[in-house]
Amino acid sequence: MKAIVYHRYGSPDVLECEEMEKPAPGDGEVLIKVRAASVNPFDWHSLRGKPYLFRIMMGLRKPKITRLGVDVAGQVESVGRNVTQLKPGDEVFGSCRGAFAEYACAPESALVAKPKNVAFEQAASVPVAAYTALQGLRANGRFSRGSRS
Repeated sequence: MKAIVYHRYGSPDVLECEEMEKPAPGDGEVLIKVRAASVNPFDWHSLRGKPYLFRIMMGLRKPKITRLGVDVAGQVESVGRNVTQLKPGDEVFGSCRGAFAEYACAPESALVAKPKNVAFEQAASVPVAAYTALQGLRANGRFSRGSRS
């Protein structure tokens, strides 16, 4: 399969398209045939390795995880043991590592069913933006689980 990777921090010029082995889902994971992925600030920060404090987790001199992309939408190709809610053929969207590839694995808990009336491209643009909006509402909107407006 083809995947967009980076082996050093920098500008988009350090990105490369490489051929690699298709990942296999672990227990509780789903293999997704990627139909769409979106770019967000997390990807930009990962690519640049900034702020430098992130490098403690991401790799000091070079990235530990070389595949970019966290927002994904696609079709379930296969499932690992302990996956109970999703099955091959299901259309899903959510978060994973390495979404800028033909295939990516994600924990079942990081995915939800894609509504039929939503395009893959639209669904792939939701996860990080939705998490950010939810954090803003909880932090500044005085909302919490179970509250009613």
